[in-house]
Amino acid sequence: MTDNEPTGRTVHALLTDGTTVRIRPAQPGDHARVLRMFEEMSPENLRLRFFSTARNSARQAADRCCGAAGLGHRALIAEAAGQVIGLAEYEITGASGTADIGMAVADGHHHLGIGTLLLEHLVSAAREASVTAFTADALAENHEMLKVFADLGLRTARHFEGPEVRCTVLLDQDETYLSAVEERGRTADVASLRPLLRPDSIAVVGVGRKPGSVGRAILHNLRTGGFTRRLLAVNPSATSFMGVHACPSVSSLPLVPDLAVLAVPAAALPAAAEECGKSGVRALVVASAGLDAAQADGLLAACRTYGMRLVGPNCLGIANTESELSLDATFAASHPQPGTAGVAVQSGGVGIALLDGLSRLGIGVSSFVSLGDKYDVSGNDMLQWWESDGRTDLALLHLESFGNPRAFSRTARRVARRMPVLTVDAGRTEAGRRAAASHTAAAATRTMTRRALFTQAGITATRTVAELLEAAALLHAQPLPAGNRVAVVTNAGGAGVLAADACAEAGLVLPPLGADVIDGLLAVLPEGAIAGNPVDTTAAVSEEELGQCVDRLVKNAAIDAVLVILVPTAVAAATGDDLTRALLREPGRSTTRPVVAVRLGQDLPVRLLSAEDGGSVPAYADPQSAARALAHAVDRARWLARPPGSIRELDGIETDAARALVDMFLAVHPDGGWLAPRECAALLSCYGIPQLPWAWAETEDDAVFAAERLKGPDGLAVLKAHWPGLLHKSEQHAVHLDLRGDSQVRAAYRDFETRFAGLLTGVVVQPLAERGIELFAGVVQDEVFGPLVLFGLGGTATEVLADQAACLAPLTDLDVHDLITAPRCAPLLFGQGGNGPVDLERLEQLLLRLSRMACDLPQLTKADFNPVLARPGGVTALDVRVRLLLHKVDNPYLRRLR
Repeated sequence: MTDNEPTGRTVHALLTDGTTVRIRPAQPGDHARVLRMFEEMSPENLRLRFFSTARNSARQAADRCCGAAGLGHRALIAEAAGQVIGLAEYEITGASGTADIGMAVADGHHHLGIGTLLLEHLVSAAREASVTAFTADALAENHEMLKVFADLGLRTARHFEGPEVRCTVLLDQDETYLSAVEERGRTADVASLRPLLRPDSIAVVGVGRKPGSVGRAILHNLRTGGFTRRLLAVNPSATSFMGVHACPSVSSLPLVPDLAVLAVPAAALPAAAEECGKSGVRALVVASAGLDAAQADGLLAACRTYGMRLVGPNCLGIANTESELSLDATFAASHPQPGTAGVAVQSGGVGIALLDGLSRLGIGVSSFVSLGDKYDVSGNDMLQWWESDGRTDLALLHLESFGNPRAFSRTARRVARRMPVLTVDAGRTEAGRRAAASHTAAAATRTMTRRALFTQAGITATRTVAELLEAAALLHAQPLPAGNRVAVVTNAGGAGVLAADACAEAGLVLPPLGADVIDGLLAVLPEGAIAGNPVDTTAAVSEEELGQCVDRLVKNAAIDAVLVILVPTAVAAATGDDLTRALLREPGRSTTRPVVAVRLGQDLPVRLLSAEDGGSVPAYADPQSAARALAHAVDRARWLARPPGSIRELDGIETDAARALVDMFLAVHPDGGWLAPRECAALLSCYGIPQLPWAWAETEDDAVFAAERLKGPDGLAVLKAHWPGLLHKSEQHAVHLDLRGDSQVRAAYRDFETRFAGLLTGVVVQPLAERGIELFAGVVQDEVFGPLVLFGLGGTATEVLADQAACLAPLTDLDVHDLITAPRCAPLLFGQGGNGPVDLERLEQLLLRLSRMACDLPQLTKADFNPVLARPGGVTALDVRVRLLLHKVDNPYLRRLR
C-alpha cells in the first residue's frame, strides 16, 4: 500500500450463524498461518482455488498475500480462535481502475458467509483507492464461488472461455448493493442475538447474600418470572440460592450457559468476562456500572475475542415474555406483562416507566433490553430482532446517543414500514445534551440533526415518556387516519372549545360539516344539540344517541378521525348511562377511522378502553394529549403513503477532480481551513453548481478592469473584500454595492485598503445581481451522523430569523421537496406575493448537487451558500464559503461491530 491507499484497521463482524470473526489487513507475520490454511485444504478445494493441486501454488499465494505491502495490492484476512479462516486480496492491474481479486475460505468454514464478508470489506477498501471494478477467474464448475459473486448485489458480467469463466464486478455502491449488504447483516445480527434473547441456559454471576444486591434481585426475577430453561448461579461460597444450583465459578458450572448475567464489581468485570469467554458463553448482560477506561477496554476485548454479544454495562437487564421462555433478567420491581411492544432504552429509569406504562395499558412487552452504556448491542440490533421475532408490532426506543446513525436510519426506515417505531427525543436542550453525554459517555447530537434522522426514517419522536405512551396507545389500538381532518364531539360546549384549540395547535383541522351530515346528526341527538364542528350533544345526550352520532361521523368520508370529549354529568349518572360505552359497542367500527376519547378528570393520563369486538379505544385525561397522539398518527400515515424516494443521477459531476482539489489544499494546509474564492469556484464547478460571474482583483486597476467587463445590464458592479478567515462580510462592512463607473470602483477599493490594511489579500468583483429571493443553502458535517444539508431564508437576517430546515444526506428527490417546502418562507418560492414562482427545478438541482458534494468529500466540514438568489429564470450562488478539514470517515454501511 502507498500513502494514498487506505491503511485499514482491525474490525469484528458477524457471520451468518451469529458467530464473530476478526477482519484485518494481512501482515508478514501471518504467512505461516495463511500457508497452513491452504495446506489443510482438500485436493478438490485446492484445484478449484488454483486450477491445480500443486502445493507450490499455495506457497506462492501466501507469499503474495503476506509480503511487504506494494503499490496497488491489498489483502485482508479473516480469523477466529487464532486461526486464519479466510482471505481476500486485490491487485490493481492497470490505469483503468480495474483490479484482479483472489479469495479463499478454509475447509470446515464454508457456508458461513466468510467469503462474502471479506469481499464487502475489500470492495470498500478498493473504492477508497479509486478502483472501479474487480475481475476474477474461476473454473466454470466452481458454482459456489460464482454464486458468491452473483449474490453480492453488484453488477456482474461473466465471460466463458472453455472450462474457465472471467467475472467482472462493477463496484458501484447503489441501492441494490446496500440492500443486499443490509439483508446479510440482518440475518447475521438476529442469529447472534438468539443466545441473548432466547437462551437455553442462564448463569447469574455475582449473586450476593444481601437481599438488596443486584445479582440476587436478577436471580429472583428469573426464578419467580418462570424462566422455563436451565438456571444457574455463581457465588464463591454458596451451593444454592433460592433453590437455584450455585457454583464458585463459571468454569465449574455443570454446563456452559448461553447467557451470563454479570453483577460483579467493576474491577472484577474484565476477568469475569474473560472466564465466560474461555468457557464458551455466547452472550453477556452486564448490570455493573462505574467502569474506568481500562476496565471498559478489558470487557469489550473479551467479548470480541470470544465472540460474545454484550448488553450494557450499567443496565437494568433484559426480558423476553415468550410463553415458552418467560425470561426476566432484570432487577425491576415487577415482571413485565407479556404483549407485543418491543422496548430498548439506555436509561433504566425510563425503561421502568415504559414497562409500567405498557403493562397498565394492557399492551405489554414482547422483549425488553436496557442498553445502558451500549458498548455493543444497540437500538439498531433490537429493531432487526423485532422485525424478525414474529411477535412485535410496536417498537419503542429511548436513545441518548448513536453509534452508526446512517445504518440505524436505513434499518429504521425498513422496520417503520412494518410497525410503528417511536422514540423519546432525549437531549433537546444544551443542558439535556450535557446530561446525556455525562450519562452515556457518548457525544450527544444537535436537535436539528436528530430530528432530521427521525423524520426521514419515519420514526415517531415525542418529547416525553408520557407523550410516547399516549402515542403508542393510539397507534396500537386504532387504524391510522387518512388525513388531518378531525370531528370533535362533546357533551359540554366549553370542553369542545378546549378540544378545538388543542387540535389546531397540533396541526389538525376541524372542517365544517356538510348540510346532510348536520341534518343526520340533529335527527339522532337531543333537542338543543348543535351539529357544528365541534358537535355539542348537550349534557342530556344518552348512550344510544351518542353512539349513533359517532357512527355517522365515522362513516363520513370528509372526516379522518373522531375525537370525543366527555365530562361526567349528573344526567348520565341518573339514567345509568355510561357514555364511553357508546364508543365501544360497535363491532368493526375501529377498522374504518380512528376514534379517541377524552375523559376530563380521568385519573391516569391515558387508558385503553376495551371494546366488545376485542379492540380498544384510547382515552386521555386532557384534549392536548389526544390531539398530540392524533397528530403523530397523521404524520405516520403521511410517511407511509409516500414512496421511499430515490437518489437522482446527476450529470456533469467530476468527483475525481474535486477530490484532487481537496487533497491538494489539505497537503498545503494540514490543519484545514477556508477555501479561497478561486478554490471555492473550482470546487463548485466540479459539481455543476451555478455561480454569479466573478473576477479576482489584487490592485485598484484590476478591480476597475474587472468591473467594466462584468458589470450587469444596469452598469452596476459589486466589490467584496477578502482575506483568509473572513466569515461575515456584512458585519465587517466588507461589501460595496451599486458601484457605477471607474471612480466609484476605485473609491470602494481604496476604502477596503484603508480599513483592512494588513488583512486584505484581494477583492472579488461581481455584477450586481438581479432582484430575487435570497436563500441559504449549506452543509454541516456531523462527526457521527455525517453530512446535514440545510436550507432556508438567506441574506443578512439568516441567523436572526432561523427559518431553516434540514435533511441528512444523501438527499432523495422527496427529501429535496421536503427541504424546499418546510421553511416558513416556502410560499414565496411558489409565487405568493405576486412575483411568480422561482425556478424550482434548478433549486432542487442545487440542493442535490450540494448533497452529492458533501457525501463525496468527508473533508468538507462546512459549506455556506449565502445568499443563493432564486428567480423565475434561474438559481445562482452569490457568495460561497467552504471549510475543509483532514478527516477520514469509515464506510457507514460496512458490516462490523461497534
